[in-house]
Amino acid sequence: QVQLVESGGGLVQPGGSLRLSCAASGGHFAIYAMGWYRQAPGKQRELCATITNGGSTTYADSVKGRFTISRDNAKNTVYLQMNSLKPEDTAVYNCNADAYDYANSHRAGYWGQGTQVTVSS
Repeated sequence: QVQLVESGGGLVQPGGSLRLSCAASGGHFAIYAMGWYRQAPGKQRELCATITNGGSTTYADSVKGRFTISRDNAKNTVYLQMNSLKPEDTAVYNCNADAYDYANSHRAGYWGQGTQVTVSS
């Protein structure tokens, strides 16, 4: 079973920066695309950014130019560098991985437990 563990959330002032990490573990697997999503209270989950295993990236308009997604394939880890943070970036951030689990011969989307990001003065 592929497991994703996020870290790096916290409280930051407007204009500040945070770096989120998400590490995959859990046996023999292959990861394809990875992404970061967020959900603010009372709102639907929103896709922030994605990255393929080849390094191609996409961004939501709301974070383009401020957030940067990257990954270390050797560590099965994806990162989200968030700069120029705004109060409207406050949300629970989850990472997602499209992965093939060799133990179960099953490909699926896996989710982390989420990490809270709060942007407030």
